[in-house]
Amino acid sequence: MTDRKNTAVEIARKAGQLALEYFTDQDALVIDHKGHQDFVSQADRNVELLTRELLAGAFPDDAIVGEEHAPATGTSGYTWVIDPIDGTTNFINGIPAWTVVIAGVQDGQTQIGVIHDPCNNETFVAVRDQGAFLNDAPLRLSDDRTMADGSVGIGYSNRVDDQGVVRLVTALVGQGAMFYRNASGALSLAYVAAGRLLGYSEEHMNAWDCLAGQLIVSEAGGCVEAQDADAMIRDGGRVVVGTATVFDTLLQVSQDAFGQAR
Repeated sequence: MTDRKNTAVEIARKAGQLALEYFTDQDALVIDHKGHQDFVSQADRNVELLTRELLAGAFPDDAIVGEEHAPATGTSGYTWVIDPIDGTTNFINGIPAWTVVIAGVQDGQTQIGVIHDPCNNETFVAVRDQGAFLNDAPLRLSDDRTMADGSVGIGYSNRVDDQGVVRLVTALVGQGAMFYRNASGALSLAYVAAGRLLGYSEEHMNAWDCLAGQLIVSEAGGCVEAQDADAMIRDGGRVVVGTATVFDTLLQVSQDAFGQAR
């Protein structure tokens, strides 16, 4: 598993370098509009192609699922779940808050998570039962701050009713919390693991946006709403994570805001 992790980190950094080259040449970006607040650029497509090519070369028997291209089947029982650029809206507008995301899944559990932020040269990594790291430094959450003492990240998906996030923001304000949105769910999850945010809540996320970050938070000592990774790959779902101090409260206000069903 360590070899797989090291290879995934290397691939994420190579993909991040390609993405950064596109990012620094904004005027040349070709952008398509997929839907309301939903964009894709040739950078997304080409970075995913590079990531797939490198993963297939290193692990030819593994399956690959990504945001921009059709799934590739495998025979090993191991699946790589990738987002070439999480935070595309930021990316195409020149905002340096986006990431390359790679997760490795086996038997319904995320085994490896990598979130690479090329703009800040930060790589968040976790292997199940082996801890979480930021640029090789261990991440260990020990945080007794309450909701009123910090910020909670929120996400919004155009796949759900927009009133859910409105109710969530209202509830967070009622708890005395500051709410934070950077338009990259993966980066926000990484910030929870690093102790920069107290938690994160989003009514619906796709697997390539969240699996890596959920593992990194968990391995750093945070709390994560239990989910089956294979089900998330198939359907997506609600994501709530947080420090041990705020998690129960954040989960309750999220359930109230979004409704009990995922």
